[in-house]
Amino acid sequence: MHQTLMDLWYGFGVALQPGNFMWSVFGVLIGNLIGVLPGMGPLTTISMLLPLTYVIAPVPAILMLAGIFYGSQYGGAIGAILLNLPSHPPHAVTCLDGYPMTKAGRGGAALGITMMSSFFAASVGILVMIFMSPLLVAVAFKFGPSEISSIMLLGLLAGATLSRGSPLKGVAMTIFGLLCGVVGTDVISGATRYTFNLPELADGVELGALTMGLFGIADFLVSVNRTTVKPSDAKVSMKDMRPTRAEMKQAFWPMVRGTMVGTLFGAMPGTGPTITTFIAYAVERKIAKDPSRFGKGAIEGVAAPEASAHSKTQVDFIPTLTLGIPGDAVMALILGALIIKGIQPGPQLITEHPDIFWGLVASFWIGNVLLVILNVPMIGVWVKMLQVPYRYLYPAALFFICVGVYSTKNSLFDVGEVAVFGVLGAIFLSLDFPVSPVVLGYVLGPMLEENFRRAMLLSRGDLSVFVTRPVSAGFIGACALLIVVQLVAYVRRLLRARPLRETAELVSE
Repeated sequence: MHQTLMDLWYGFGVALQPGNFMWSVFGVLIGNLIGVLPGMGPLTTISMLLPLTYVIAPVPAILMLAGIFYGSQYGGAIGAILLNLPSHPPHAVTCLDGYPMTKAGRGGAALGITMMSSFFAASVGILVMIFMSPLLVAVAFKFGPSEISSIMLLGLLAGATLSRGSPLKGVAMTIFGLLCGVVGTDVISGATRYTFNLPELADGVELGALTMGLFGIADFLVSVNRTTVKPSDAKVSMKDMRPTRAEMKQAFWPMVRGTMVGTLFGAMPGTGPTITTFIAYAVERKIAKDPSRFGKGAIEGVAAPEASAHSKTQVDFIPTLTLGIPGDAVMALILGALIIKGIQPGPQLITEHPDIFWGLVASFWIGNVLLVILNVPMIGVWVKMLQVPYRYLYPAALFFICVGVYSTKNSLFDVGEVAVFGVLGAIFLSLDFPVSPVVLGYVLGPMLEENFRRAMLLSRGDLSVFVTRPVSAGFIGACALLIVVQLVAYVRRLLRARPLRETAELVSE
């Protein structure tokens, strides 16, 4: 305990250094702004700013990206509550009761409860990260190549099958990401693979080009014909954001339960904040004395999902930093940024790079305090930002994407990569294929391949090493269980659909 407190004190010293603090504030501000703007999200923003991390030190780079991530969670609730427009999927649940509260003249109170829930949940998530990460590291030090391969396989399967939509489509997108990840020079043999005789691909596909294309250009192409959003006519002041004592009492236990849901699912790979918000909302509706209130302005329907999203956001960093397994696409991007800076996430990160780990933990608290301070007086500015038309928003984003990717290497080839992945991403989205598993496959694929080959070398080609070692066997068993669960769910859907098809055929006859 004493050592942990000393490490945390050291982290505050790192986070409060002027250069690191400046980049952390910058990330929080940009994340909050992007969260407010409709149609933008942390994935697009981090993709656009990823080239910036190439020219700054590792600590401020990671603090900036993390600030964008949790800052966008705060900003996203504003559009959901005031405009019924979730900036990104986790806030879709908040719309169900947040917007009815706005129509009833209680939008300010909903925002106030959101701020309180978010700060409380983020604080709990940070505490869990502080005390759980060293325990995970102590266990992870016992991992060999076979255990690392097995847990990465579990992460890939979870990310593919638990993503939005069809599990089969998720698996297909993960395999596409794996193929993108193995392009370039093989680190063991030195041979070039899948480069199509293009020397520019010898170093592999650029992470920035991949993400900017899939999440920036693709989103622009899909949304290019979207009409202008109806401006919000909600008038919210600082005074309106103070909920009544009855509302705070009503929201307290849902806030606690939502925090527990987000913390529980935080360390599970593949379960993004969207899943946790829906689960938290379903729990509150299930235990409510009057479930009919939900969807009509129930304060519990705002407090629980927002708390779950924020605790999940903080706890997400535990498997990413200590095990090298990202929980979702945003975590995969941050993992990729660490690798670009020459830092290998895993059990050694806390001991080899304490400035990054403890500086990041301390910056979470500093950033969340800044978000509360910024959001309360600037609520009027954020309401105005909701009126930005798409015809200005997306061309500006497109311009910054092109400048960002070209400035990385001064290479037009990278710009062409962005264009190719943008078109592919637009095709995937139009066919309802999730693109987030592509990033998971791209980041985890090469690491899985390297550890798998290392395990094979150590075991002299004996595949049984993955089931004879207890920890590895446990992860392989979890993979098999996940596949069985998906197959059972698929069979159940077929059985439910069969009577409907038979009825439709009888009617047509």
